[in-house]
Amino acid sequence: MIGNRIYSGHPNEDKAGYARAAVVDDWVFVSGTTGFDPDNKEYPKGIEAQCENCFRNIERALQEAGASLTDIVRVLIFVANDGDFERVMPIIRKHCYPARPANTTVYAKLVAPHMLVEIEVTAKIRR
Repeated sequence: MIGNRIYSGHPNEDKAGYARAAVVDDWVFVSGTTGFDPDNKEYPKGIEAQCENCFRNIERALQEAGASLTDIVRVLIFVANDGDFERVMPIIRKHCYPARPANTTVYAKLVAPHMLVEIEVTAKIRR
């Protein structure tokens, strides 16, 4: 296995055989992260709360890797419902603006109907 792996404890990591993040050299590749709340093991109902959870979970993985949200160089955002991008745009800006990463946002059917947003990032650890 190349590099180190970071796990969040989400049950799908073990079921599907993946890690929350892979750290290779100075790069952190964070898996697509949904709005799952690891504290109460639930998904909030609103897209805004799910988007905040996405960034909170991503930030935890980045911190464990020795990076932060300001180190993000690429973000890929999947939004499940047409029109919801306008609702999460201010949240994305709040978390991404300091890093100003490259961004792709698409509408996509996610793997479960209660998942409203999924975010994947790549970050570079500063040495």
